Amino acid sequence: MRYKRSIKFFSIMQYQAEEEYLRSMHQDGWKFIKVSGLCVYRFEKCEPQDVIYRLDYNQYDIWHKDDYVQLFHDCGWEYLQDYVGYSYFRKTADNANEQEEIFCDDESRLQMMSRVFKGRMLPLLIIFLAALLPQMVLNLNDDKLVLAAIFIMIMLLYVFIFIRFGIQYLKIKNR
Repeated sequence: MRYKRSIKFFSIMQYQAEEEYLRSMHQDGWKFIKVSGLCVYRFEKCEPQDVIYRLDYNQYDIWHKDDYVQLFHDCGWEYLQDYVGYSYFRKTADNANEQEEIFCDDESRLQMMSRVFKGRMLPLLIIFLAALLPQMVLNLNDDKLVLAAIFIMIMLLYVFIFIRFGIQYLKIKNR
């Protein structure tokens, strides 16, 4: 088998877990090719190698994509693809420090988290407030308790994700 597919879901806050997953797959002899669709990862059989993967959320810099990719290339990172706002990069571990980041400092990491918030969390909040919240209130008034319960569960899930994102942001900010 020369190619392998894997379906794996990572939330927007789990970009570091996704980086580690891609690295472990490469160490097991499966080089990341691309991710598409609903979290379908494609890998190609290769010699096991220690490769560092990094993701950067920067959907706003699409107008300067060549300069953006060149900046990372100049630092030794291979650009792989973009997927749902994230840009994927890799570099062999022997050409990099074990803990090498694509961010030079916590301020850069906070800026990325801010871009994630503006690009993902804010639109979700607007959709939630504009569509789900009114439906929940209408269902409560019409004695449709099952639908109301579903909307409440969605609301709680969103609040949980929002809080986790905030905690991760504060951890980086308070370093």
